[in-house]
Amino acid sequence: MIGVASELCGIHPQTLRQYEKLGLVIPARVGAKNRLYSQEDIDRVKQIQRLTQELGVNLAGVEIILRLLDDMEEIRADLEEQMADYVRKVEQVVAEQYGTEGTPVRTEGSFLPIPKPEVKKPGKL
Repeated sequence: MIGVASELCGIHPQTLRQYEKLGLVIPARVGAKNRLYSQEDIDRVKQIQRLTQELGVNLAGVEIILRLLDDMEEIRADLEEQMADYVRKVEQVVAEQYGTEGTPVRTEGSFLPIPKPEVKKPGKL
């Protein structure tokens, strides 16, 4: 709830409402009025507080920084997924080539070319 979240963050509930109005934090809703803040929301509010209070960034700057951080996280997760897919494909090819998963495989040189991951372009700022 907003009262508990504001206590955990050490800020006034109206500040949380302002962050929500600006789209910096989007708590879950129960009914039309009740906001439910997750631990992720609390961490994000603390990050906003650090940016504004310790680093002197205004809320417009915070919005840009948070969007860039979100985009970077999305790109990182996408790259990890692409690499995991590549590893699965390599393991499948190796298993097909050598019969069983326990068979030793040549470790010198490259078996398959290293992929160039496709990076999705983030949304506009």
